Amino acid sequence: QEQLVESGGGLVQTGDSLMLSCVTSDQPLSTYAMAWFRQAPGKGREFVAASNWNSGRTAYSESVTGRFTIARDNAKNTVSLQMTGLKIEDTADYYCAADLRRLNTGRVPSDYSIWGQGTQVTVSS
Repeated sequence: QEQLVESGGGLVQTGDSLMLSCVTSDQPLSTYAMAWFRQAPGKGREFVAASNWNSGRTAYSESVTGRFTIARDNAKNTVSLQMTGLKIEDTADYYCAADLRRLNTGRVPSDYSIWGQGTQVTVSS
């Protein structure tokens, strides 16, 4: 059974950069379209970024466009989320998600069938 394992969360200050990583445990990363979502306390799960299976198509939420970059290294079975210019409002649990529809760059949680356990990002002033 596929598992996604995120890493890289932590406590940073506004304006800092941070990189999150997600690794697949069973199938090659190229099997999946991948995405990052986040969930702040008391709020619903929010789309952040997505990539189809070969990075030929990516998508970003308006709130992170120009600051965050999703990148995948299929050879290493790793997808990353490079975050720069972090803001207090970026504070959330960040989740990696995967879907077998390899062309998928969906923006809602129901577009993805496999989820990681989440990694916490806290941005302080």
